[in-house]
Amino acid sequence: MSSHLNIVIPVYNEGANLPILWARLCSQVQTDFTAHVVYDFDEDDTLPVLEGLIARGDKRVHLVKNDLRAGVVGAILTGFNHVDHGPVLVLMADLSDDLTQVDSMLALYDQGYHIVVGSRYMKGGRLEGGPRFKQFLSRMSGLTLCWFRGIPTHDATNAFKIYDIDMLRSLTIESDRGFELSLEITVKAFLAGYQIAEIPSPWKDRSRGESRFRLWSWLPHYLRWYFFAFRHRREPSRVRGIKRHAVGEDGQ
Repeated sequence: MSSHLNIVIPVYNEGANLPILWARLCSQVQTDFTAHVVYDFDEDDTLPVLEGLIARGDKRVHLVKNDLRAGVVGAILTGFNHVDHGPVLVLMADLSDDLTQVDSMLALYDQGYHIVVGSRYMKGGRLEGGPRFKQFLSRMSGLTLCWFRGIPTHDATNAFKIYDIDMLRSLTIESDRGFELSLEITVKAFLAGYQIAEIPSPWKDRSRGESRFRLWSWLPHYLRWYFFAFRHRREPSRVRGIKRHAVGEDGQ
């Protein structure tokens, strides 16, 4: 029996995308889930869509106001604070991730992995669209962390991951700017001996709405955690009932 899945969805004026995202979640994810949709300000155009779902009696939607700091990091961490136990999936509302992979990711979590990555850069994954330079940096950082540091995912920077909430609470999270948060968590979890798996996943650049990704202002923060991975030793493995090796550990 699969674990109940909590999903944290940070939003910033995603009113155009949310109906499509919700329809995909309901049709493509077979696991029971609760969605914690985290917003920064009361005028966000996502809220009327969500309030409509709640008014129609959909109890899977939890509206959460970001109470830490404005921006994606504060929103994600606020969402984590509303999860009591078990697995939590971070999902952007930009329709870029393949939700048909979620049940397979959760199956790996249930085998004992603490992080399960939707990987764009392992065999079977792919990336479509987006700025070329951003793609290059993301791919090279993920591949080199896998090949030269031994982190068992080819896509450490991807935000589309399932985390064990108890693992998250054991880490000191320092990110305060942007999506480097997902890299920090992956690196620190690896160094702490937690188990990481990946599954191939396609990613497609958003077709509507405005991206909040800010490459040049966030790049130094990504580099901080990239080099952190090489400067620190890994602790002994923390195995949690794992039955088989992580997908992609053989370099495929």
